[in-house]
Amino acid sequence: MRATKEVVRQNIIAARNLIKCLPFTPELATELFTSKGMGVFRFSAALIEWPESELNDVKRLCVQAYKNAWHLPWSTASAFFIFPKTHAGKESTLPVAVLTQEVLLHAERCMRHEDVSKKIMLAGLNHTLDEWLYDSFVE
Repeated sequence: MRATKEVVRQNIIAARNLIKCLPFTPELATELFTSKGMGVFRFSAALIEWPESELNDVKRLCVQAYKNAWHLPWSTASAFFIFPKTHAGKESTLPVAVLTQEVLLHAERCMRHEDVSKKIMLAGLNHTLDEWLYDSFVE
């Protein structure tokens, strides 16, 4: 898994550096990075355990890429790229959002068919209910 994480990091760095030297508009450069950089992260997000420290490192690289897209120095405050649009931010795609989306999609695929993976998912969910002292999924 360590090798896959390193490949993801290197591809994100390559995409970050690529958009710095291309004469694209900020919107197009952001779209290119989201496709190339976050796309490689999306591929392995649900299958590999990403500790918080490594997610923060990937987030830092992504924010640097968004700053490159807008032709800003890396020392510029990151809040503009992280905050949602309702709070005057750009609401850029960040690793935690991609990871959450991919885990939920993976869980949905596991629950789609009546097979062993569905039984494993239900057993895990029931264990979580017991562990956190909930009575139902609605709670």
